[in-house]
Amino acid sequence: MIALCPHNGSTVGVTVERMLVVVAHPDDETFGCGSFLAHAADRGVDVTVACATRGEAGEPAEGSGITVADLPAVREVELRAAAALLGVARVELFDWADSGMDGEPAAGTLCAAPIDDVAAAIVRLIDQIEPTVVLTLDASDGHRDHVHIRDATLEAVDQAGWSTPRTYLHCLPQALMRRWAEIIRADAPESAYLAVRELGTPPENITTVIDTADLLERREEAIAVHRSQTSPYEVMPPDLREAFLTAERLRRVRPPWTGGAAETEVFSPRAAPAAPTPG
Repeated sequence: MIALCPHNGSTVGVTVERMLVVVAHPDDETFGCGSFLAHAADRGVDVTVACATRGEAGEPAEGSGITVADLPAVREVELRAAAALLGVARVELFDWADSGMDGEPAAGTLCAAPIDDVAAAIVRLIDQIEPTVVLTLDASDGHRDHVHIRDATLEAVDQAGWSTPRTYLHCLPQALMRRWAEIIRADAPESAYLAVRELGTPPENITTVIDTADLLERREEAIAVHRSQTSPYEVMPPDLREAFLTAERLRRVRPPWTGGAAETEVFSPRAAPAAPTPG
């Protein structure tokens, strides 16, 4: 199968587009960029999700009946189930532990690991998968694990032997995050997220906007799979929740964005089956 280049319409010798998505915790793939995973899968992209931890520092959702001791195993199951629902072909788990939001990161946690060590693990996956697109979170929510995995992913892309894939950061729009912060300030004023000086990505840094309104139902189903956690969307009024979940905003960092109208697609259209040879 020959794919069309999404930027100029020319044909390129790529049989299947492949995307590697690197996240820090189970549920980042769904709460963060779930609609984009489904969007890619629906276009025939082979999607791999690599997750750095099993979310050990999370808190079981009220009423879930899940204990802190059971949380890592439960969250791994949720990750795999939600990823499958979104069309992800493969899930890889690294063995670092969740660092939590603050305090001295304990030995063995993601933030205690040198960036070079984390990048080396990602490089091995890049060289194995040979992705055409790499995605990670832009960490504009301020979580230190998200920052660490973002920086390690970008370093890995630059180090990998595979020809440099197009690389994107998944963004949380600043305007929407400001509205969310006001809700959190009233509902949970002790939240560590409120200590972040400026939540969200400024609009001028968003290079790519994908309309994913048609995937809202599947995204909501995947969110519900992560029942051990309380999703950030639970406290939002319907209009704000819909604004977050019906469009995916990205920042292209490799190759560097040079300006112009925002991209509205990242992948080639799914190629039509070849016509049968007359016999």
